[in-house]
Amino acid sequence: MSAIEAGARAPGSLWRQEIRATLALAWPMVLTNLGQTAMTATDVMMMGRLGADTLASGALGANLYFMPLIFGLGLMLATSPMIATELGRNRHSVRDLRRTVRQGLWLAILICIPIWIVLWHGEAILLAMGQEPALAHQAGIYLRWLEWAVLPFYGYIILRSFISALERPGWALVIVFVAVACNVFFNWVFMFGNLGVSAMGIAGSGLATSLSSALMFFGMVAVVMLEPKFRRYRLFGRFWRSDWPRFKGLLRLGLPIAGLLAFEVTIFNVAALLMGLIDADSLAAHAIAIQIASVTFMVPLGLNQAVTVRVGLAHGAGNPAGVSRAGWTAYVIGVSFMALMGLVMILWPHLLIGAFIDLGDPANARVIALAVSFLVFAALFQIFDGAQAVAAGMLRGLHDTKVPMIYAAIGYWGVGLPLGVVLAFHFGLHGVGIWMGLALGLAVVAAMLLARWLRRDRIASPLTFGR
Repeated sequence: MSAIEAGARAPGSLWRQEIRATLALAWPMVLTNLGQTAMTATDVMMMGRLGADTLASGALGANLYFMPLIFGLGLMLATSPMIATELGRNRHSVRDLRRTVRQGLWLAILICIPIWIVLWHGEAILLAMGQEPALAHQAGIYLRWLEWAVLPFYGYIILRSFISALERPGWALVIVFVAVACNVFFNWVFMFGNLGVSAMGIAGSGLATSLSSALMFFGMVAVVMLEPKFRRYRLFGRFWRSDWPRFKGLLRLGLPIAGLLAFEVTIFNVAALLMGLIDADSLAAHAIAIQIASVTFMVPLGLNQAVTVRVGLAHGAGNPAGVSRAGWTAYVIGVSFMALMGLVMILWPHLLIGAFIDLGDPANARVIALAVSFLVFAALFQIFDGAQAVAAGMLRGLHDTKVPMIYAAIGYWGVGLPLGVVLAFHFGLHGVGIWMGLALGLAVVAAMLLARWLRRDRIASPLTFGR
């Protein structure tokens, strides 16, 4: 009997229970992700008020920032399946959860050192990539203030993984929305010079995000130290004690996750850099379109995080039928939602674009037209984007991360990026060609990950813990 047939014969009440459990876990994660994206979105919106050149500089800086950030994020995300599987095996585990969180925080500190060095030299890196000197200079200033957001962000992600595995993600939602409000306030103060503070321009945006990220981390620290359900784990007790087998286990699981995320996200970062080689209007339009697409992506990303926990719990308990139900429930919800969002992008593009740029200003006419054309292709790949995001989380719950990383490398860098470059620069399609390549790359990865999930009974990874 196939896994799909086994899942289909499960009592309807089990499917309804799984849907409720998935949604209960996913919706705070989705809103938390939206809150984190809202922080970036407010930065982009407020940069747009300073002019198209500032927006373009911010886009360059943000894309360079996200390249190393995402790789480190993949390492941090390894804590989630490790904690979930341990809880599935032993619901009352305390010591192993504490050690996993502790080694995750150690890993965050170590990975930040090279990231800080890279971002400090952001202007030189952008110039070496052939970016316009004036834009690269402003982006470099932005990065030197923004880079200090990395470590508190990683700390927040690790603690969020901990409370999410315990199926209490609501605190992360509260904290991130407080941080978003503070980020808007800090931008208003430092970017534009209010409350007696001198206007810092784009540098003020980097400072605002760093302060907001610190607020997120310390807010989460307060929660895990004060909330009774979390306090008993004493996460920061004996923080100096090493657990090298567990540290190596995090690396073993996290490096492929980091690779997958790096291959996926950096293709969009490289797309922005390629847009900068076309012209500033294309780069500004791309920044708007990708920000809109990023907002919709937060739903399958939340489902990715939720299904990692749900599959991990079932996997740890040795329940293959539960694994099947958890995976397919999240997959259907994610793909259906993204299909709906694609329709919205096609029908009301100007309404979405108007949140980022003044539609009535004639100087913005070309940026608006380009953004509309990019949104058409963003709409087309919504389904593929949702499918690959949720499928990656399904496999991650099984500790299956190495092969999905290889699939990401093939789809994004072996197919999507080369095709986008050829269409953009050889066939003269410019920005539209780049977006066509992105869409095909996502489709290829989504198909391969789904095929991998269908074969999960033959490739499921054993339970692995650092001991």
